[in-house]
Amino acid sequence: MTDQPTPSTSDEPTIRYATEDDVPTILTLIHELATYEHASSSVLATPASLLATLTFPSNPTHGYARTLLIFPPSSSSSSSPDAPCAGMALFFPNYSTWRAAPGIYLEDLYVREQYRGRGYGTRLLRELARETERIGGKRLEWSVLRWNEPSLRFYEGIGAERLEEWVGMRVEGEGLGRLAGGEVRVDGGKAGVGKVEE
Repeated sequence: MTDQPTPSTSDEPTIRYATEDDVPTILTLIHELATYEHASSSVLATPASLLATLTFPSNPTHGYARTLLIFPPSSSSSSSPDAPCAGMALFFPNYSTWRAAPGIYLEDLYVREQYRGRGYGTRLLRELARETERIGGKRLEWSVLRWNEPSLRFYEGIGAERLEEWVGMRVEGEGLGRLAGGEVRVDGGKAGVGKVEE
């Protein structure tokens, strides 16, 4: 995999990093994934916000996350914005203090329904595993919705382990503003809203 499109044989898909021209495709895939996860109304991404926050080969120090796109063998040119994209993997680096090593967090893996069952998800994960090793990373990780049994079975089939002992936590929206503004207090282990005592 390179930053430039790689030629594929007649029966091999092409994987490449997304460019600025691919932002409409990325946004479409994000909406399709959100629909699959019954969360369409949660998508706030826009072309402008993706351009401002994603990393592209033309400016590798800008942005926070990269996107791999996969194209079926029939695509005459995967570099064309009109080429049929089969799916994506959107990811960013993370860090393990216990291992004192970087890693990769996979935010979204999505293969369009008509391209499933062809090994495209496995190919994208393989490229991410290679990228993890390339940066000296020790792990590749992601989250899966509990109800998504087909995905859980697929991930376990490639060697991923469920982290049952961990609970995901998140602060967003107004809660993030209150926390940043010092308006959240903790009394006896119970959180409430109010000024935090310094």
